[in-house]
Amino acid sequence: MLETILVVEDEPALLETLAYNLTCSGYQVFTATNGQSAIHKARQMNPDLIVLDIMPSVMDGFDVCRILRQEMKIPILVLTTYDDANDRAAGLEMGADDYLTKPFSMREFLARVKAQLRRARFMREEINTEAVLPREMIRLDNLVLDLTRREVFLDDQPLALKPKEFDLLFFLARHTCQVLSRERLLEKVWGWEFSGGSRTVDVHIRWLREKIEANPAEPIRIVTVRGAGYRFEG
Repeated sequence: MLETILVVEDEPALLETLAYNLTCSGYQVFTATNGQSAIHKARQMNPDLIVLDIMPSVMDGFDVCRILRQEMKIPILVLTTYDDANDRAAGLEMGADDYLTKPFSMREFLARVKAQLRRARFMREEINTEAVLPREMIRLDNLVLDLTRREVFLDDQPLALKPKEFDLLFFLARHTCQVLSRERLLEKVWGWEFSGGSRTVDVHIRWLREKIEANPAEPIRIVTVRGAGYRFEG
């Protein structure tokens, strides 16, 4: 069965170009030209990937991204005309999985699409094997990571983590007491295809601290090592 992609873009020429190239690459493509239509079609189709222009007409792209992320775990590749760190952080905060700035080459676009679909397939395979594999847990005092179910508990209470927050915490927990550079965290958690800079790591570290630290302003679990990166104390 062909993997399905929903492309949300309000520029007709670009929408046609993206849809054509994706179709030629072997994907089944559906399109929407505004946010309201995008949400409706995503709910109906449950596609394998959503390519989302961050500024579609009728509804702001950030709102669309936030709504879709709340309702489904489909990877979202955001397109934007603004190459700004704040916009990147805002898109990631709303739930985007990757970020591509216009203008971009079709080769890079297709590579990003392929990378996101590959990660999504890997996640589905992990979920499908859950029934036959023993649950793997990491226990760090009052913090528990259930790797099989991708759940985190603090003082026996579940924490609501975004997918990349969980991936980052998982990697940190697997490397307790090691100094990890921002570059290594970017490579291991986001992958080499990701174009975001070190600010992406800093933003996600801040979000994790707000959720697992007793006092996020004075963290004792995720410690900053000046000039080197971060160290997870557990």
